[in-house]
Amino acid sequence: MHLVQLLLPVRDDAGRPFARELYDRLVEALTERFGGVTAYTRAPAAGLWEEPSGERQRDDIVVYEVMTESLDEGWWAALRERLEAEFRQQELVIRAHDIRRL
Repeated sequence: MHLVQLLLPVRDDAGRPFARELYDRLVEALTERFGGVTAYTRAPAAGLWEEPSGERQRDDIVVYEVMTESLDEGWWAALRERLEAEFRQQELVIRAHDIRRL
């Protein structure tokens, strides 16, 4: 079993919140494909990283996750590319963890 997490920004580079419809479409697609989705949206997490130039960047993010028996890496790569375009991001993180149901 795999837990797949999508880390998505809350605001664009100018500080404007993204349209709710972006998230709603994602929830619909994930629910249709995986039978459900969990969204951690109430208290955005703070992402902090350093650019190669040494400049520090910060993003407030929300996390969406699904559980799946198998990973279709091509499907996830295509979704990541689509979300990068929709959210106008150079890179979005989608990560998978092997998990065991208890």
